[in-house]
Amino acid sequence: MIDFARITVKAGDGGDGRVSFLRRKFIPKGGPDGGDGGNGGNVFFETDKNLNTLKAFQFTKKFAAEDGEVGGKEKCHGANAKDITIKVPIGTLIKFETQVIDMHQSDQRICLARGGKGGRGNWYFRAPDNTTPMQAQKGTKGEFFEVTLELKLLANVGLIGLPNSGKSTLLSVLTRAKPKIADYPFTTLEPNLGVMTRSDLVIADIPGLIEGASQGKGLGIEFLRHVERCELLVHVLDGVKILEGPDPSVLVKDYQVIRQEMGKYNQELLAKKEIVVLNKIDLLSEKQIKDCIAKFKKIKVEVLAISAATGKNLEQLKLTRSDLVNRQ
Repeated sequence: MIDFARITVKAGDGGDGRVSFLRRKFIPKGGPDGGDGGNGGNVFFETDKNLNTLKAFQFTKKFAAEDGEVGGKEKCHGANAKDITIKVPIGTLIKFETQVIDMHQSDQRICLARGGKGGRGNWYFRAPDNTTPMQAQKGTKGEFFEVTLELKLLANVGLIGLPNSGKSTLLSVLTRAKPKIADYPFTTLEPNLGVMTRSDLVIADIPGLIEGASQGKGLGIEFLRHVERCELLVHVLDGVKILEGPDPSVLVKDYQVIRQEMGKYNQELLAKKEIVVLNKIDLLSEKQIKDCIAKFKKIKVEVLAISAATGKNLEQLKLTRSDLVNRQ
């Protein structure tokens, strides 16, 4: 998924005013009649609910509105140029100069670059002591900006955790999404979205993070920014790791690694509502599950044991996450 782009936008310049004098068969030396120039086109940005990536900006980097027309004779006003509208997904941040515009609403529309004003023709400068004005105004320049676009997914729930913890499988059974699933790290190379059945909660499967992600390791910070939009985080732990050693503390360490990386990226992420789930319990004994839950209780973290593969305790997870998202 393309979720970052740098582009330039240029509004149209205003058309110049015209220097002209009325000339007809029986009016060989008429007065000034130069018209004003037209206004340059504006550049608008507008959200489009049908878009979910910034792919349109992968190859097209320059966007420019047309210039206004030059003023005409007989006081005719030059035509105003048409505005252009750039469509972006909901959740796009537009950064330019020192400003940041958050395009987080449906059908949101903003004018980012304003077109130049058309110049005055010489008819405007006529006066009793200046009956043949030879001056006309130049049109003003349209605004130009270098713009950075960043897409942050809008989701109620974000599934986070180390690679291969079962987030994609969990997304597939909770929603109608069909993410790529395989038994190796970094299967998910871009965030996947799904809507939870029998509800309107949007769930995002955030690609696997690793230690050092806040410095760009693994899939890097480009996916950490998607976590910022989520109301609730579901931290998925890989229960299979308990089988690799007798001490379930390995999962406590995994949990803390992800928390540390989120904190390094943005401390506010640590204050988000959270559910910690122990996944793949169909492969564990009751004792192993209880021991793991006890380890987390020591650091004051409640753990819900589930199996995305068999569906065990998924209804409890659905109720818990819906309650937390909707709670004021």
